[in-house]
Amino acid sequence: MTLFSAPDEPASHRTRFVLAEKDVEIDIVSVTPGRFPEDLLDLNPDHSLPTLVDRDLVLYDSRVIIEYLDERFPHPPLMPVDPVSRAQFRLALHRVERDWYGIATQLAKEGPDGRNTPKLRSDLRDLIVQTADFVRTKPYFMSDELSLVDVSIAPVLWRLPAWQIELPKEAQPLMRYANQLFSRPAFRLSLSDQERELRLG
Repeated sequence: MTLFSAPDEPASHRTRFVLAEKDVEIDIVSVTPGRFPEDLLDLNPDHSLPTLVDRDLVLYDSRVIIEYLDERFPHPPLMPVDPVSRAQFRLALHRVERDWYGIATQLAKEGPDGRNTPKLRSDLRDLIVQTADFVRTKPYFMSDELSLVDVSIAPVLWRLPAWQIELPKEAQPLMRYANQLFSRPAFRLSLSDQERELRLG
């Protein structure tokens, strides 16, 4: 099993986080976006990262990849068992991907001094603050156990200082939640050298 992964973007990061939580032995090939090796270009018609190769199976959408990994390696489970909760978590995943990851992609394109960067920072901060109620009474997102929603949120929270986004004081539950995620051994293992430098130097 091989994962082609960008060293500094959230979709690849969350995939590495899942792999670390599952303790999966895998070859991780770090790829700079836009500088794809020939074998990856042949495997993935979308020319996107991350890309997972598992024998004859090639997956190249991070949401599909993390759900596949959760089913392929069922312990520990990262989604609820009952259909209603599972659907609610999938909807939360959809919102994080569409809204949070959408803004993250725009921030990367704009850079720190881009014309739209201040508004993007403000929009992302507001979206994150709205999540505080979902982590106020439980250690993780609406749950006592880590899920794919948490795995998807963590890479964005980790990047906030690099994006010059500071959460307001009323977001204290989110700060506790972020620290809980960052202290997990699997999260630390999931960090690329570039991601580690965002906070740890």
